[in-house]
Amino acid sequence: MRSIWKGAITFGLVNVPVKVYSATEDHDIALHQVHDADGGRIRYQRRCEIDGKIIEYQNIARAYDDGERTVILTKDDLASLPEEKSREIEVVEFVPSEQIDPIMFDKSYYLEPDSKSPKAYALLRKTLETTDRTAVVHFALRQKTRLAALRVRGDVLVLQTLLWGDEVREAAFPALDEPTRVSSQELDMAMSLVDQFAGDFEPEKFTDDYQEQLRTLIDAKLAQGDSVDTDETFGREPGESDGGEVLDLMEALRRSVDKSRGSGSSSGASGTTAEKASGTTAEKKDEKAPAKKKPAAKKSTKAS
Repeated sequence: MRSIWKGAITFGLVNVPVKVYSATEDHDIALHQVHDADGGRIRYQRRCEIDGKIIEYQNIARAYDDGERTVILTKDDLASLPEEKSREIEVVEFVPSEQIDPIMFDKSYYLEPDSKSPKAYALLRKTLETTDRTAVVHFALRQKTRLAALRVRGDVLVLQTLLWGDEVREAAFPALDEPTRVSSQELDMAMSLVDQFAGDFEPEKFTDDYQEQLRTLIDAKLAQGDSVDTDETFGREPGESDGGEVLDLMEALRRSVDKSRGSGSSSGASGTTAEKASGTTAEKKDEKAPAKKKPAAKKSTKAS
């Protein structure tokens, strides 16, 4: 990995020099645009509307237009901003980790100690672990002031930039304003389904199905050309639909639980909510069962 930025975490008089690295990467298959008629590559050019010339990237500046006047801002202008010149990741406060809503997380970065002695780095990491707190920090990166959460991941300090409060939209949906009744039976069945799928999160178990299918399609077209049969490629019957019958909520829950049990997705669901839910259903099915069993009991008594 190559560092994208250098600075120092500061809290009080403590200074922790660090290098910043992108913690994530994109593995999506790269596609480009072409003319569908002949496959010609579509290219975009930076052309000046005044003289018609194609402009090199290094000669492009930014500008602000207030409707009457235009102000041009060069790279040097932007670099001169005091905030842009700062190389400090300033700790604003230490907050309980659970107080930061995950919806506010944006991008993640790893921090590497950038000094001969990593003691200050280790001290900050240990302090965050021991207190179970997250440091809210303030810094500037790539022409933008950032708010971020500084936390521990394994042995490494991780910086996760945060959205500003006004960047998170309020969820106002009329349908949620209306009272909705959930029956105890529906809740039992839903909880049973949760029990069937319960497990520990292991991200390596999951794959990007879309990218895998896209690679399969690309390989098929490379081998067979445009005449490729996509239904055959993906093992579908011609005209096969991904949709299914529309079920009411209770029936959908019941079938889901039955299907999950049949596939053996969770052997530990017995004795949990699953039994309670199935018991509730069984009780309703067997309400008339005693009336059927009584005659059989009388016959066996006479026989004795």
